[in-house]
Amino acid sequence: MKKLAFSLFSAILLSGIIAGVSALSAREFLTEEEIELIRIKQKIDPRIKAYLSFAALRLKSTEARLLGAGIEPGDPLEYFTPEDMLDGYYRIMNSVMLNLEETARKAGPNGGDILNTLKELHKRTEESLRQLEFLEKLATKQNKPELLRLIHRAVDITNGAHEGAEYGLAEKSGASGKKE
Repeated sequence: MKKLAFSLFSAILLSGIIAGVSALSAREFLTEEEIELIRIKQKIDPRIKAYLSFAALRLKSTEARLLGAGIEPGDPLEYFTPEDMLDGYYRIMNSVMLNLEETARKAGPNGGDILNTLKELHKRTEESLRQLEFLEKLATKQNKPELLRLIHRAVDITNGAHEGAEYGLAEKSGASGKKE
């Protein structure tokens, strides 16, 4: 009987943990307005530019919160913690990379008309890396280990996106050079 009770308790505890983790990862990382804007922007260049502006807003807002700035009334991210915003930043950058990969795959060997998008991604990831470096200093100074973990994860995906943009730009340059 004790084994059955322990097994039942363990199963309930495990399902509660799984549900909690699922709820945490299932939390929406975009605001309703951002979701609507992404639905409207079907072409890759405006869509990626929108995603990148959402990502930049999260870094700027994280910095402001860590520096002690108050939350302005009507702030679209008012209910997001710095940790939520860094997780959202990561998920946005992942969406950027997935959107670009899908577009390039559908377009075949030429990769579609994404040169401007790659240039924008390259520029924005350089800016983001500088801002993430500053956030890392703030989080270290404030002794926020969870925030540091999220910053490091954000740096990793930003580096990956930056390298991907460089690779794509080099490929596009090589392809355009071959045509001439």
